[in-house]
Amino acid sequence: MMKIISVNVGVPRKVALKGRTVATGIFKEPIEGRVMLRRLNLDGDKQADLSVHGGVDKAAYMYPSEHYEYWRRELPSMKLPWGMFGENFTTEGLLEDAVRIGDRFRVGTAEVVVTQPRFPCYKLGIKFGRADMVKHFLASGRTGFYLSVSREGNVAAGDAIELIHRANDKATIADIVRLNA
Repeated sequence: MMKIISVNVGVPRKVALKGRTVATGIFKEPIEGRVMLRRLNLDGDKQADLSVHGGVDKAAYMYPSEHYEYWRRELPSMKLPWGMFGENFTTEGLLEDAVRIGDRFRVGTAEVVVTQPRFPCYKLGIKFGRADMVKHFLASGRTGFYLSVSREGNVAAGDAIELIHRANDKATIADIVRLNA
């Protein structure tokens, strides 16, 4: 069964990086209850740099909970709570090799479309305190994927994720990540 394990939101904060200050919205935390998923993001969630994050094609970010075990082995000294990778939805049963660009899903009362894999910027390295984290993340193939919102609605942890249209003629998220690695 495919479902949401955790819904995670956050607002931009300023962090120090090599003597300068940068704003980032990567710090997400789990929330309780139902929240509206809108065309541009979840209520209570904001992005710091809208030129590369957010927008209609990146309204929300899904990341498989199954990947957390891999990262716990790779980064044994780090705490890895849900939302650690900056995802809005920590999911179960929905991996990159089974998801295609253009797949449509019902989540809660919302409908979403898979748009692209996540190719993170340097701010993932800030979050993990490791300059090599972006390279390690991409090499792992465990990227998760972005969604556009075709129908706004409310979502919550525990909601089923239902496939409502398979884009059979499109590449999988894993295929695209391999081509760009």
